Amino acid sequence: MSSHWNRLLNIRGFWMRTMLAEMLERMRTRRTELMPHNLRASPGSMACMVLALTFSVPTIAWAQQTISLDDAIERAVIRSPQMASQQQQVDNAYLTQKTSWGRFLPTLSASGSGSLRSSSTFNDVTGLLEPGSSDSYGAGLSGSWTVLEGTRRFQEYDAAKAEVRAAEARYMDFRYQVALQTKTVFFNALRQQDLLEVSRQRIIQAQQNMEIVRRRTLLGEATVSDSLRARLDVVNAEQAVLQGETALRASRFALGRQVGIGQPVTPVRPDNLDPTMLPYTESEILEIAEMVSPAVIAASESTLSAGLGVSAARTQYIPTMRLSSGYNWQNQTMSFDGGSTSWNMSLSMSYPIFNGFQREASIDRAQYAQRVAQLQEDDVRLGAREEADAALQNLLTAEQAIVIAEDAAFVAAEDLRVVRARYEVGAATILDILVSQNAVTQADADVVTTRYDYILARAGLEAILGREM
Repeated sequence: MSSHWNRLLNIRGFWMRTMLAEMLERMRTRRTELMPHNLRASPGSMACMVLALTFSVPTIAWAQQTISLDDAIERAVIRSPQMASQQQQVDNAYLTQKTSWGRFLPTLSASGSGSLRSSSTFNDVTGLLEPGSSDSYGAGLSGSWTVLEGTRRFQEYDAAKAEVRAAEARYMDFRYQVALQTKTVFFNALRQQDLLEVSRQRIIQAQQNMEIVRRRTLLGEATVSDSLRARLDVVNAEQAVLQGETALRASRFALGRQVGIGQPVTPVRPDNLDPTMLPYTESEILEIAEMVSPAVIAASESTLSAGLGVSAARTQYIPTMRLSSGYNWQNQTMSFDGGSTSWNMSLSMSYPIFNGFQREASIDRAQYAQRVAQLQEDDVRLGAREEADAALQNLLTAEQAIVIAEDAAFVAAEDLRVVRARYEVGAATILDILVSQNAVTQADADVVTTRYDYILARAGLEAILGREM
């Protein structure tokens, strides 16, 4: 049985003990006749009931694994399918670059052959066919090198390098996105933990309110309605704790899934979660997002690669020159002794005068690809600037909201203290206490929410800029 049920039993046990103790006190002071004497429960039997409720269910604690924020991000990056796909794209880009570099080198090939052939000859003297053989063995080595191809190889190699840089930038962009997802899940678990603590504080405060009502009831200055409302507030606080425990467990399971663990994972709270000053001004942040963010770099390198593709396509109008050479060996026996050798060398040139408009079509397609890439780059730059501005404004708003929430929490706590004092002297009602109590709980929850909203807003801005702040 999980700690969820353990805490439930503790809360219920405390509430039952408080309720029964108050009932016994009222029965002794007022001597009310609530039921027939033969059915009336004695104080001893009620104490046994309290003990039975307290110890009726055994407690079993769940052992949960803990994880820090840095470890969570690293584990999430390792197990992310999107990151694996981006890593594959980077590897493919490097392979394309290697292939384009290989076009500068000559090609070499080796060949070998062997044949066994029988041949019979007629002997004029004996008049018989004499058996024989006509075997042959050969080997060769040939190579070729493209002497002239315009600047096509250079353009293709530069385009391949641009694609490598684009793939690496996309990889970094996805890494920051995965880090943002992990931070969201990580800090949501911490948020639920803090909200649960707020709910538990509400139970303590509700019990304090009930104690105030009990004292006034003993003095005959409070009504039955006051006691019932105070008890109802305790019950509602307990319900909020149960809901908070459920939300906390779900958030820890979500964190476990994010890092590849099939059980609840408890996040380790970082040392400092307080707001800090940004290292850049607003104009610098927008400039970074528009010029050097990972998404913009990837789009810019893709545009450069597309432009080099146009230049490479235009080299089809330049003739191609190829140098070829070879060395061959032939022998009738399987031995390198003897035999005949030969070598050759040739220089050829080709120029397609007309190839069915294939050159024109390839150039046209390359130009359209360049235009599309340029439009995409422009849109990515504008989008990065827009997202950075929105994230920055959310960050500034969240920072101001923290100050407002803390002020509201202080005011609400002071108001509850004043209302309690007024209630004890008969100048306020239990409803005033409950309203102030709810205001305190909401203000404390708002403090927690605004703090984590600020943290996630800052993480979102870091993901857009592609750098930690």
